[in-house]
Amino acid sequence: MKTYKNAELSPEEITKLLKRPKIDFTSIFQTVQPILDAVEKYGDEAIKKYTREFDGVNLDSVIINPNEVEVTLEEEVKEAIDVAFKNISRFHQAQFPKPLEVETMPGVRCMKVARPIERVGLYVPGGTAILPSTAMMLAIPAMIAGCTTKVMATPPRKDGTVAPEIIYIAQKAEVDQVLLAGGAQAVAAMAFGTESVSKVDKIFGPGNQYVTAAKMILQNSEAQIAIDMPAGPSEVLVIADALANPAFVAADLLSQAEHGKDSQVVLVATPDFDMEGLNAELESQLDKLPRKEIAAGALENSYSLIVESLEEAFHFSNQYAPEHLIVNVKHAESFTEMIINAGSVFLGPLTPESVGDYASGTNHTLPTYGYARMYSGVNLAAFQKSVTMQSLNEEGLKNIGPAVEKLAELEELQAHKNAVSLRLKNIEN
Repeated sequence: MKTYKNAELSPEEITKLLKRPKIDFTSIFQTVQPILDAVEKYGDEAIKKYTREFDGVNLDSVIINPNEVEVTLEEEVKEAIDVAFKNISRFHQAQFPKPLEVETMPGVRCMKVARPIERVGLYVPGGTAILPSTAMMLAIPAMIAGCTTKVMATPPRKDGTVAPEIIYIAQKAEVDQVLLAGGAQAVAAMAFGTESVSKVDKIFGPGNQYVTAAKMILQNSEAQIAIDMPAGPSEVLVIADALANPAFVAADLLSQAEHGKDSQVVLVATPDFDMEGLNAELESQLDKLPRKEIAAGALENSYSLIVESLEEAFHFSNQYAPEHLIVNVKHAESFTEMIINAGSVFLGPLTPESVGDYASGTNHTLPTYGYARMYSGVNLAAFQKSVTMQSLNEEGLKNIGPAVEKLAELEELQAHKNAVSLRLKNIEN
């Protein structure tokens, strides 16, 4: 990791630091579009073709009903999933909004209620590792929100099956279908629907550049779907002061670096932080990691920034808008008002980002690539939409009617005015 001093950088150099490694979306879109077109046209056969081509798996059927699969898990694994499932459920259940009703003027009642997005697609990446945590982060809020159709997509294993941990979660979260596919073809199948795969209205979940590109293209297509958020590679920013344990900071940086070579980890530290200790810990801990090469590659995209004060640190962090923000400083919770842009925040020396990834209860599907400036992470509201309602009685129409008539006149929309005027006359008569 390169080290910079904030005081020695020009505004242009700071702006350069804030930028993520560039993603060539033009090239990726050109690669992805033919896959989307093929799935739209050929349905299940296209999914089988791409799964055979990309994953080396021959599928008889592209979907399974998770409730028809017998699952056997080690008791310790089952207990770990159950703990995480319970905490994630508890936190998301508490987010359920209460109906809102306001009398804006006498006789005029306005209401807002939440309704589930009926059909949702849940993308759970596979490849180098199974991700039961992501399956929970998506399926649990979908279940709580009351989504009526839940399709979970995940790449199959070489024998054409899905990891039992994923199936167990799908069963607990009342998932209707598991689509045995990953990549752009899985996203397309859920967006368009096929002979076997139910079409959905919104697609959730992280993925590689091709999955992200597919989601971005399809949300602007005739498929008429929404997506949770655009996203890039995983990232973390750690703020550390003199009291931060270098071993903890190194572990937190490496926990994100091991996601992929395109991940970025950033340390923003005060001058009294033990940088020498950090570098020693990074070298020692990195050497013991099974994904050492991946983490080392990510560190090449990463850097440390020395700032004169914690105020400077939070100012930089808000500009960077990290997916994960770890605040490893004295009295960390006293700085929460300074945090404006971040996907999820971890306060204090005993709060590693890993707990949010797995089991604390918060959701780990978060905006990356600076999108935390304008997007929230996945939460219960992401699986719902708001519906407003209004109801007027005679008093209400008399009170509000003249204003509506006048505004309709100003906009030269006579039929709008008539809809009010006719009712007012009827009341008078």
